[in-house]
Amino acid sequence: MSFIGNIFNSRSKEDGNFFLQLHKILGFKPNKKSLYRKAFTHRSMNIKDKAGNAINYERLEFVGDAMLSAVIASYLYDQVPHGDEGYLTKMRSKVVSREHLNELGKDLKLINLVQSRIPKSNFGNNIHGNLFESLIGAIYLDKGYKSCKKFIFETVIEPYVDIEQLEGRVISYKSLLIEWCQKEKNTFDYDVYEDDGKDELKHFSVKLSINDKVVAKARATSKKKAEEKASKRAFFAFQRQITRLI
Repeated sequence: MSFIGNIFNSRSKEDGNFFLQLHKILGFKPNKKSLYRKAFTHRSMNIKDKAGNAINYERLEFVGDAMLSAVIASYLYDQVPHGDEGYLTKMRSKVVSREHLNELGKDLKLINLVQSRIPKSNFGNNIHGNLFESLIGAIYLDKGYKSCKKFIFETVIEPYVDIEQLEGRVISYKSLLIEWCQKEKNTFDYDVYEDDGKDELKHFSVKLSINDKVVAKARATSKKKAEEKASKRAFFAFQRQITRLI
């Protein structure tokens, strides 16, 4: 067999394995296969089309994010007729939170399908949610709204969305704490500074003060994580007062 023949046979086998795994996730055969290849192509591959446009999952991720939000919004509108705009927005945010989408991506083992020059062990946790959104974008552009909605119902809403549980779920302790402070007219301050510890990764520490009194401290690998960690500790210190007002 010629060298060129080996390349094509290898590529064909690779495609076969890819679409076999994909079919198990989707439950249907894709029409526009190139969309799904793109949905799992990381920007590190540095691939471009004939017009010089980048081929990776980021644009599909944008579409998938919009479709997921639209389907979840429609579902909540129907299921919670008493919910006002603020309530519905909070509930949707809980369903499509980055943490939840990462869990969904992990459950579906989407990272096994990604094409990248970066070792999978080097990816951050958000890769799982990003791939889930890009897959939804590909489904919408390939099969249309009805099939996209069906997939979201089967993989997100039916197995994971419980209205009562969602109502009690906190997705951001910092937002909750700030909302409480503003309602109570309490002053608050996050004093974040780079930690001088000897860890391999850079760490940040934070002191959270309410009414000029330090109520919680935390340490993490990013400012955002450190603030959220401190907020969570403060939330449980003031839980009774906060849950009464929020």
